Amino acid sequence: MAYHNILILNGPNLNLLGSREPEIYGSETFDSYFAKLKLKYANLNLAYEQTNSEGKIIDLLQEYGLNSWGIVLNAAGYTHTSIAIADTIKAIPEKVVEVHISDIYARESFRHHSYLTDVCDHHIVGRGLLGYQEAIDWLQK
Repeated sequence: MAYHNILILNGPNLNLLGSREPEIYGSETFDSYFAKLKLKYANLNLAYEQTNSEGKIIDLLQEYGLNSWGIVLNAAGYTHTSIAIADTIKAIPEKVVEVHISDIYARESFRHHSYLTDVCDHHIVGRGLLGYQEAIDWLQK
C-alpha cells in the first residue's frame, strides 16, 4: 500500500540539526530540509513533528498510526532505551520506517542496539538526511 499521508517524526535533540555536531549530523536544519521534501513530494501530504518527549512520540505514533499515515521515525536516543515506543509501534497498523542520520552501528557501543528495528517495517541508517527521502520512497512502494 502506497501512502499519500506521511508523518516524519523526529525525537530528542533533532531540533538542533544544523548546529549540533555538524561533523556527524551535517549543517542543514531539518526545517530547511523538510521544505525541500515538501517540494519534491508535492503530490503527498507530508507532516513533520519533532519532540524531546517520549510520551509525545507515543501520542503522535498513536494519532497518526491509527489513521492511514505512513510514518518515518527517527526516535534518536529513545531508539536505544524505549520499550514503550516499541510497544506502540507494534500496536499500530500503519507502516513505520526507522531512520538514523548517522550510522549507529559505527558509533558508541550503546547505540548499536535498537529496540525499534524488530518492530519497524524498514530500517535506514547512516545515509544522512537522504535517509528520510529513502524512507518516503519505501513507503510509496
